[in-house]
Amino acid sequence: MKANDIPVGDVPVNPRKTIHFVSLGCPKNRVDTEVMLGVSEHAGYQLVANASDAEVIVVNTCGFVEAAKQESIDTILALADYKGQGKCKKLVVAGCLSQRYPEELARDLPEVDHFLGSSDMRKLDAVLAADKEHPAERVLVGNPADYIFSQSDPRRLSTDPHSVYVKIAEGCSRKCSFCAIPSFRGKQRSRPVEDIVREVQRLCGDGTVEVNLVSQDTISYGRDLDRPANLAQLVRALLEVKELRWLRLFYLYPEKLDDELVELYAAGGKLVPYLDMPFQHASDHMLKLMRRGYNAKRQRELLERLRTRLPGLFIRSSFIVGHPGETEQDFQELLDLVRFAELDHVGVFRYSHEEGTHSGSLTDLVAQKTIERRAREVMKVQRGISKRRLRALVGRELDILVEGPSDESEHLLVGRHAGQAPEVDGSVHLLNGTAERGEIRKALITHAADYDLVGDLSCGTDDPLRPNTPRKPKARKLQIIA
Repeated sequence: MKANDIPVGDVPVNPRKTIHFVSLGCPKNRVDTEVMLGVSEHAGYQLVANASDAEVIVVNTCGFVEAAKQESIDTILALADYKGQGKCKKLVVAGCLSQRYPEELARDLPEVDHFLGSSDMRKLDAVLAADKEHPAERVLVGNPADYIFSQSDPRRLSTDPHSVYVKIAEGCSRKCSFCAIPSFRGKQRSRPVEDIVREVQRLCGDGTVEVNLVSQDTISYGRDLDRPANLAQLVRALLEVKELRWLRLFYLYPEKLDDELVELYAAGGKLVPYLDMPFQHASDHMLKLMRRGYNAKRQRELLERLRTRLPGLFIRSSFIVGHPGETEQDFQELLDLVRFAELDHVGVFRYSHEEGTHSGSLTDLVAQKTIERRAREVMKVQRGISKRRLRALVGRELDILVEGPSDESEHLLVGRHAGQAPEVDGSVHLLNGTAERGEIRKALITHAADYDLVGDLSCGTDDPLRPNTPRKPKARKLQIIA
């Protein structure tokens, strides 16, 4: 027990100030929030789960599209109520929304005490140290965004340590017509290979088994460094980390996936057979309007190459429907690609008209009801594909990363196989066995639903030398299977 936890009567000695965080948006934002968590811990603050118990509340916002912006505003306003009803003395807004609209937010949100941008996580220290005698500026948004995370920066994980996001670069240098991110996140700034390796070594030494590499444009990693590197070079270095079991790559643009990286996937081992590759569309007309830098022929050739060279590969992609100028013919070509690609996981984004983008200046808009219909149609097609691909796994023995008790039942565990990324893909519900969170265990897949699987731990061999041949599962009907 720490000294400041020892109570004297009902009052603790040297009570720590309390802080509450809300992180919105993508995994890259989560890493930024974890840096601020580390800053607050170094400043002597105690993290609390309830906003009503916090003296400082921090909201890390997303400002990518209209829906995310509205969610951020609604969250800020809801938390502002605690300044009158709870213990809150400071409300801090950080992240992409305040980076993108610092003056507007400062004017329209008098409830907020301080604003930090997407590169200003370390400035939270000044905000926490400020008092009436030594005030901090209200708007502490650096422009341009220029921060690059370093393994020496304070970071406190907000999730179980067995699976962790590692951000390998900041910003983006692409010019996709629909995306405003480069305008407020800045150009791509890659971390040195050595710095990333040291962070992963430390994480794995503390119990991490799965590392998920994220950035805005992972395939372009290292091109901007003084000593140029590439993604394959980084991956090779990380595969040498002894305690690492699974390495997963996110946000690989189709524009350039070179043979060197494909060979690393083909070699198997720690680099899991999972590609996250946002195609965004499928017709030449739309890909040109979106300024994606490749055409439909390139997409199909790449998919055929990957399926041939890496037959066990799991692929996630995302598409945008309703971009200005999208015709019904364009949309049918998108559906044709979804059917052709037989992707394992698909996300569909409804186009958001963003100021400051090339697409935001276009006038050939698609009706909202048409956008909604197209999004439903894509997901209807994908649902059938996903179900077929999951059913093909029944009878196979897979390695499962155990994540803890299942929400479905106290008698089940839940985990993920290598083709399921954290948070965005489905899960494997585990029967007939016990396992610790963070263990990788073999399980026989016995049932498949639309997006989830069921596995039997009692049938798993946990023998890495045993070949993964399909086996007939035990006959058993489960209530959780649709």
